[in-house]
Amino acid sequence: MRDAEDSRPLRPPAHVAVIMDGNGRWAKSRGLPRTAGHKKGVDAVRRTVEAAGELGIGYLTIFSFSSENWRRPEEEVSDLMQLLRFYLRSEIADLHRNGVRLRVIGDRARLSKDIVSLIENAENLTRDNRKLTLVVALSYGSRQEITLAARRLAEEVRAGTLDPADITEDRLSERLFTADIPDPDLIVRTSGEKRISNFLLWQAAYAELVFVDTLWPDFSKRDLEAAIEEFHRRERRFGATTGTR
Repeated sequence: MRDAEDSRPLRPPAHVAVIMDGNGRWAKSRGLPRTAGHKKGVDAVRRTVEAAGELGIGYLTIFSFSSENWRRPEEEVSDLMQLLRFYLRSEIADLHRNGVRLRVIGDRARLSKDIVSLIENAENLTRDNRKLTLVVALSYGSRQEITLAARRLAEEVRAGTLDPADITEDRLSERLFTADIPDPDLIVRTSGEKRISNFLLWQAAYAELVFVDTLWPDFSKRDLEAAIEEFHRRERRFGATTGTR
């Protein structure tokens, strides 16, 4: 992946976030149950994590299960949780061996105890790895996250440990699930849908959004590279005018 004007490789975004969409449509187009699409989606996660490491991306966040997904049919939710268990048991050793640190963000209270235990064990095992941080947004909703952060600030004000005048953007950011994670530079959504679906609303303030038609189970390293190439064609001004940055 190189700049078209010279031979130097393009510097990857520090943080890429992906809304993985299209598992169900992938399965339906092949006459398969939705579960088959979700299983193929796990393969795409593996490919994307490997590609991110090869491209030098520092943080990769994947939107694996939203707070709204709990409203899906019980059987589908159960299948997704089983896939999650499988991933946490079968992939963590490889992630650890390849220098990947795992972080899970979201509401763990709704997850079963065995899944929470698997998450904690995986996070503890990989906590010192530095090649790539894989952030899994699980049982996650951004509005819920912001609401919880605001509630924490309100509780501190009520306790007398925080003056309302001292509430700043930074203080709120420090109370989000992503407090120690840089904001995403690039958010990619697969399957052709053009919305961000309650994902990293606060953190995405200045992210570049790239929407691709590829269904998630078919997502490849080349798709990721193409999204990064599109990212580099954008002029990121962060609210400033051209020439001031």
